[in-house]
Amino acid sequence: MKNRLRSAIASVLIVATAGTALPLPAAAGMIATDSVAAAASRDRIGAALARDDVRARLEASGVRPGEVQARVAALTDEEAAQLAGQLDNLPAGGDGLVGAIVLVFIVLLLTDILGYTKVFPFTRQAR
Repeated sequence: MKNRLRSAIASVLIVATAGTALPLPAAAGMIATDSVAAAASRDRIGAALARDDVRARLEASGVRPGEVQARVAALTDEEAAQLAGQLDNLPAGGDGLVGAIVLVFIVLLLTDILGYTKVFPFTRQAR
């Protein structure tokens, strides 16, 4: 009886392990890395800021193009992705441009307050 039980258990284990030895179907594809996605986000932000009307509005606000490029380069990957996502959601008319300029101003202001840059003379650094 004991040998018969062992034989049955061994048979079940052999069948179970033989069933798992079969290869499972697999699929392979390209996965975008964070650095590629972040570079694409920065390129989209740079393209939006390179437009003549946006550049003119920023210069009228007292922001030099070199400072804007430096700020975009200083954005973290998450901030760049968030800003690029907000550019997608902007309306096609002029209302979105004002929002984009306000967003750029807020980013510049926050980096001034955090002490990373000094663009605006009216800000003090946080301790």
